[in-house]
Amino acid sequence: MRLLTGNDLKTGAVTWWTGSDWSIHVEDAADVTGKEDEIARREEASRRVNSPYAVDAELRDGSPRPAHIKERVRALGPTVRPDLTLKPADPEIGNWVI
Repeated sequence: MRLLTGNDLKTGAVTWWTGSDWSIHVEDAADVTGKEDEIARREEASRRVNSPYAVDAELRDGSPRPAHIKERVRALGPTVRPDLTLKPADPEIGNWVI
């Protein structure tokens, strides 16, 4: 499974391709395997996202989870301050961020 991520040009927020638009929630991300380059070029040209790139991921409990620690941190935020993460109430956060 591959996910497409980048940063929103207006806000700088980390974003994930949903299949039709961008979301700040990795849970909304769609599998782009085989289409990642085409989508990345089109979306960067539309100036909605900066430097989109594909990352490896896996489905866990029905939600996509980036495979690499760097992307997991980008998906949720700091690992040392759970109160500053995107979804601090997520009881599974400690199980997959680190």
